[in-house]
Amino acid sequence: MWKKSELREAPEPLEGPVVGTITGGTIIWFVLFLAQLPFYGWFADHDRTWWVWTCLAGGGLGLLGIWYVRKRDAAIKRAAAAAAAPDTGRAPADAS
Repeated sequence: MWKKSELREAPEPLEGPVVGTITGGTIIWFVLFLAQLPFYGWFADHDRTWWVWTCLAGGGLGLLGIWYVRKRDAAIKRAAAAAAAPDTGRAPADAS
């Protein structure tokens, strides 16, 4: 059981070039898939065809990841712009 004195506050999340990182990883998966295709017969002879299909699955999931992080990045930028935008000058609804 955790003691209250052992609990720590969660650190801030690390932010970096997420879109570029996911895009680079996706490209690597697709390059590995294409590099293994000429050797498919060897992989089949040695029961290792899952290596080829793993690379294709990694590339496909990477495409989903690119879509996700681009949407996330856009939402973060919209929220930051909305927070930094000056007030529109309208009075609050409860003030008369």
